[in-house]
Amino acid sequence: MFLEKNGVNANRGNEMDQKTILVIDDEEHVRMLYAEELRQLGYNVACSNGDGDVLALLDEHKPDLIILDIKLENRSGLDILQEIRCRHAALPIVLCTAYDSFRFDLKSIAADAYVVKSYDSSELMAKVRSLLRG
Repeated sequence: MFLEKNGVNANRGNEMDQKTILVIDDEEHVRMLYAEELRQLGYNVACSNGDGDVLALLDEHKPDLIILDIKLENRSGLDILQEIRCRHAALPIVLCTAYDSFRFDLKSIAADAYVVKSYDSSELMAKVRSLLRG
């Protein structure tokens, strides 16, 4: 399992008030991009490539929201989504993938939002803010 934890800009407020987001994507540059943008928005960020025990990551980092890729190198993000939903039914999950065709997959409906990857991550960041405002 690959895991990187990124801090947050210190002038963004009290750490107790900050939300934590777990980014699960097999592409390192995507994880780095999302982590940087999320930190700029004031979130704590933990990242994983999806290998290993994802439920253990949830127990360790207690994220307030998950950004999950569907096509991971060694597993299906849709299978991970189902795994998470069995134990954390209310945890907001955003599926973020390069494939629009999965939007209508029956397993995808368990996610709270579905975003097609783009060079512009503003739609993803807007979904994150919206889901965390709740």
